[in-house]
Amino acid sequence: MPIRTMAVVLALLVTVSAVAQENIVDRWYAALLKADGAALSQLLSNDATIRLDDIGVTQSKAEFIASMDEWQAAVKGAKIRHKIETEMGETIVVRTCYDFPNNDMTTRETFTTKGGVIVANTQMTIGENCDGF
Repeated sequence: MPIRTMAVVLALLVTVSAVAQENIVDRWYAALLKADGAALSQLLSNDATIRLDDIGVTQSKAEFIASMDEWQAAVKGAKIRHKIETEMGETIVVRTCYDFPNNDMTTRETFTTKGGVIVANTQMTIGENCDGF
């Protein structure tokens, strides 16, 4: 295969991979807004970890899914907006605005995917509001 053809094929594969990652992230936030444990469970690998940097907690998939009952009350009436900042291989970094009825906050979230599922998610607050989001 000529080098030029190989370069085009490689570029297409990278584009398809980026679109797949963006799709996972979009589905993540849609499910999170609904506190849809079943949908979130499908997006997470069995050995996935969710790290909440601000409070120094790392949750397993099971622990994260179990927290959805509490999250459902917290997210009622909220909006979640997100913007992709960077994509590097299997990692995607997202800036997210959690707009709750009584307050809002901006986070930076890093997703690592493998085989079409999330294997790691790290969340860190970067703003006490969503000004300028």
